[in-house]
Amino acid sequence: MLKETGKMNKTEARYAQQLELMKRAGKILDWKYEAIKFRLAHKTFYTPDFMIVHMDCIEFIEIKGFMRDDAAVKYKTAREMFPWFKWDMLRLERGAWNRVNI
Repeated sequence: MLKETGKMNKTEARYAQQLELMKRAGKILDWKYEAIKFRLAHKTFYTPDFMIVHMDCIEFIEIKGFMRDDAAVKYKTAREMFPWFKWDMLRLERGAWNRVNI
């Protein structure tokens, strides 16, 4: 079952709490959930879960519990088409955010 667009799942909400703490501590300037939609091809779009505004860059974070094939392809394509942004994919494992290498 796909999640409703614009509505965070529990794992995303947990990461959003962490981002809010980082914002309040001055570690990041701001963050937004599903703020940007990238056009990858005709009728093909990718919306990263989080956009994080740092002092020196904009970072897009994808939060994954499990990975569908199309999600991996869209993430890789967006990362290649827009290399001037920082990209990361994270998974919550045993209470820690770990990088997903794809």
